[in-house]
Amino acid sequence: MSERAVLRRVLTHLLLPLLMCIGMGLAYESAFHAPSPHHMKVAVVGSGPQADVLAQTLKDRAGDALDVTTLPSGDAARAQIMDRTLVAAYTPSTTAPTLMVATANSATDVEVAQKIFTQVASVQHQPLAVVDLTPMPTQDPTNQSLFFLLVAISIGSYGSVAVIGGAGEALRMRTRAALCLGVSFAVAAIGAALAGPVFHFVHHDLFGLFGLAWVYSFAVVAIGTALHRFLGRWTTLGTMLLFVMLNFTSSGGVFRPDLQNGFFASLHSFWIGSGFVEGARSMVYFDGRAGFGTDVWILAAWAAVGAAALAVTSLFERKRRPVPLLAVESEADAAEEREEAAVAV
Repeated sequence: MSERAVLRRVLTHLLLPLLMCIGMGLAYESAFHAPSPHHMKVAVVGSGPQADVLAQTLKDRAGDALDVTTLPSGDAARAQIMDRTLVAAYTPSTTAPTLMVATANSATDVEVAQKIFTQVASVQHQPLAVVDLTPMPTQDPTNQSLFFLLVAISIGSYGSVAVIGGAGEALRMRTRAALCLGVSFAVAAIGAALAGPVFHFVHHDLFGLFGLAWVYSFAVVAIGTALHRFLGRWTTLGTMLLFVMLNFTSSGGVFRPDLQNGFFASLHSFWIGSGFVEGARSMVYFDGRAGFGTDVWILAAWAAVGAAALAVTSLFERKRRPVPLLAVESEADAAEEREEAAVAV
């Protein structure tokens, strides 16, 4: 092969990392570079004219940044915060204004809400007292560990695709499907071990976390393995697009949708990473309420897509599989015998 041909081949292969660079830059920068509230749900606690006027004033000044409502009592505010339908609830007072939040829902949301209502309290020259309904453990004060767990199990999952789909391409599909189940089990077990015994940022529901991670990992490995049959060496770019560029950015692990633009906020409602991160948050910090069932269904739907993709790929391979040489020779012998019989007649 000439040097020109080798150079052309190298340049062609360099296109893949360059596209990955462009994709990662566009995805991460557009998702994270300028977080600002969009329809962040907050409430003013109180039933009198003072609460109504304050809520309307906040709404007028904030525009689309905040969705401000009034609630009659602290108990009503507590219930909505624990259901994760409300980010913060402010109780005005001339002596001790308070802000009720849940850091486990989103530390970045809480930070934004705290800045807003600190300014509100300062108008009355009073310090703001913050009441956190879900104080975070010392091993995860910023509520980021579940997101980094998502990163770890994602890398273990789509990294396995190159092995199963590439090195194992000659295996029967049922064998590759079994490998998908096996390696996703191992990835989920590693993730649960990291969350519990190793770093201790999850203190209960480890088996539930393992189950969420297994379903998530299987979906990623299965979809990637099926794609490998059609994309070949471009599978890496495809899986990174699905499970890194669009996935990490819309998972809610760094910023929830009320701090992102409309594109990533929309993805958050059904993309696989949000199903894992939000499902794990609801299970670990909110006793399985706050939309946990919806998150489980998101993961289950993606796993079903993965299983269906393997089945469709299996059918495709059966139709495209070449006829074995022995079968061809047998058919040729049979045709020759039929021809000789016809001549004899």
